[in-house]
Amino acid sequence: MSFTESDLLEIAEEALKLYPVKVNEVSLINNEYNATFKIIVSDGEQFALRVNINSPRTAENLKAEVSWVNHLHMDGRVKVAKPIATTQGELFASIRHDHSTRDLHCVLYSWLPGSELEDEPELIQLKALGEAMAQMHLVAKDFVLPTDSNLPLLDDVMWSTGDFLLSEKSVLNKEAKDLVSQTLRVIDSHIKSLYVGATPIVIHADLHGGNVLWDLDSLSVLDFDDSGIGLPVQDLATAIYYLDTPEQDAALRAGYAAIAPVPEMSDRDLEVFLIQRRVILLNYLYETTNEEHRAMIPDYLEESLRRLKMFLKL
Repeated sequence: MSFTESDLLEIAEEALKLYPVKVNEVSLINNEYNATFKIIVSDGEQFALRVNINSPRTAENLKAEVSWVNHLHMDGRVKVAKPIATTQGELFASIRHDHSTRDLHCVLYSWLPGSELEDEPELIQLKALGEAMAQMHLVAKDFVLPTDSNLPLLDDVMWSTGDFLLSEKSVLNKEAKDLVSQTLRVIDSHIKSLYVGATPIVIHADLHGGNVLWDLDSLSVLDFDDSGIGLPVQDLATAIYYLDTPEQDAALRAGYAAIAPVPEMSDRDLEVFLIQRRVILLNYLYETTNEEHRAMIPDYLEESLRRLKMFLKL
């Protein structure tokens, strides 16, 4: 179901009762995949409250995700928000929303200053993103998931998201379904082969300009809602998907190389990862209730089918 702004504010106010903060002001600042609120408390300190309204994250997934963010915060090599514990000492809260008959998971974070990267980020910003990615991969090698927590293994071709392209929920015609089905089989076979003998780690899995902030020449990373157990090269390829020029790609890789060896990736690997990302985003457009995003479907579908044919060499 879709939530009105009034619904979301009511949910946020209920969730905040579980935290040791005296709230002065609550404002909705983002209502896309999930809902994010800016919270100002009595002494003027600011926080960000995320309410998972669309995310399929289970409580076990969220425990793992927030524990990973907390580990990064304590490590200090990458600038991330600090998860705030509830009055019961938990790093996330769950509240029952009667109207939707759902348990909604919420996380309160310290406030990160800065602005999202523009559509055409500066090369220095992309270099900083590459550095942060490499640092996270280094930190992840020694991170152990808490008991009773888990994250999805990203060897799954659709990254464990609901299927809105081939299942009974699909509205695609037969030709489109056939193209998607053929493409997914090729992707699945290729990615499964990359996992043979590999050692997956926790990766962010959604590193692009909308999920990082830039403030006073400093980059911070947020929105770990897609994080999972995957290969460093998958993080790199996902970030490359959102870049437009060879210079941007080079800056990202140079930043990574300044910290650690860049993950090996053949031209075919990159081609597979990029088409996989496009299919996952197409699936998201059919899944989301965000009207602005759903309006993108006709053009995005047409371009996606064109690219799938090229990928399959049809």
